[in-house]
Amino acid sequence: MGTTPAEDNISVITLNRPDVLNALDDESGFDLLQKFGAASEDESIRCIVITGAGRAFCSGEDLGALAGGYRTGDVPDLGTTVENRYNPLIRAIRAAPKPVVAAVNGVAAGAGASIALACDFRIMSTKAKLVLAFIKVGLVPDSGGLWFLTKMVGAAKAWELAATGDPVPAEEALRLGLATKVAEPEDFEKVWRTLAGDLATGPTQAYALTKAMLNVAIERGLDEQLDLEVAAQRAAGKTADHLEGTQAFLEKRPAQFKGR
Repeated sequence: MGTTPAEDNISVITLNRPDVLNALDDESGFDLLQKFGAASEDESIRCIVITGAGRAFCSGEDLGALAGGYRTGDVPDLGTTVENRYNPLIRAIRAAPKPVVAAVNGVAAGAGASIALACDFRIMSTKAKLVLAFIKVGLVPDSGGLWFLTKMVGAAKAWELAATGDPVPAEEALRLGLATKVAEPEDFEKVWRTLAGDLATGPTQAYALTKAMLNVAIERGLDEQLDLEVAAQRAAGKTADHLEGTQAFLEKRPAQFKGR
């Protein structure tokens, strides 16, 4: 995980595990949470940017790091991971008293998509896509992904994306209102830096107050949803279909789900 020294009151946090498409394990996940918290509390920082190194933004949880357990049938308690690592990050992003920009340079899948959706703005490269990939390994959307999608695109489209796990390319994300702007790879950094620069010179206190009002303007609270996801993901993580889905993922073969 890397944090670019604050420049022009902007903190850039870069997910830096490109060999695994910036998937998060305990070390990198807690590191991201710590770095984001520090930037959020630093009064000299007026805009935070989260991006990824290499060809991905973030591919979600690093299932490869858990491979040994899955291959022996010892499935980890995924609810604990969601509760202790992902939910605090999502809450921190939404509570940050300054704008947060997701510079989505490549695929944002699973919890990686949820992190991008939690941010205030999403600048997407034309090579990027959002994927609610949970269903592909027999899991449910977590880290607030379904909550954000439902508010942004409505229940029917959110259900479609969650149930199919189909990728949403950048241009489609822009059409649906999931992306703020889309840029060609050669212009991508310039576009997100321009937005971050504008936000960092804006009325920071007014941004904070507006964001706080926005967070309570929706009928069902994010906190309630995040707590519900812990129980749901814990239950989904114990199913035979999730074990099969993850083993198939690790073995690079189609999953054979049995509905159990």
